[in-house]
Amino acid sequence: MSKTAVVFWSGTGNTEEMANAVLEGMKENGADASIYSADAFQAGDVEGYDAIAFGCPAMGAEVLEEDEFQPLFDECKLALAGKKVALFGSYGWGDGEWMRNWEDDCREAGIELACDSVVCNDAPDEDAITACKELGAALA
Repeated sequence: MSKTAVVFWSGTGNTEEMANAVLEGMKENGADASIYSADAFQAGDVEGYDAIAFGCPAMGAEVLEEDEFQPLFDECKLALAGKKVALFGSYGWGDGEWMRNWEDDCREAGIELACDSVVCNDAPDEDAITACKELGAALA
């Protein structure tokens, strides 16, 4: 059984809703899955997991949340090589540029993304929830 985690930051609840769907997809596919808000997870925790899904909405000028999430992800990056990693999040404006930048950041750090990232505009609809469950399944 693979040990998986969902680590997320959510301001409005949209990304949290997506995180719960990712967790559900992991559990439905037999993973030992845990969920953490960004402030409850530390870089040292990465070692204990086979796969981790990271979720963060677009903030400001299409960037990751800068006070809690970005510093945490930066600390985790070096430990993520060789692990199954996936990204998800919601946005309220723009075209999802923050996710493309985040994916590029991962590639530059040697992180191989296990599947396509899931993005949705505002609250996740049924298609986005299904995509989040599939993302979880891909990491399970």
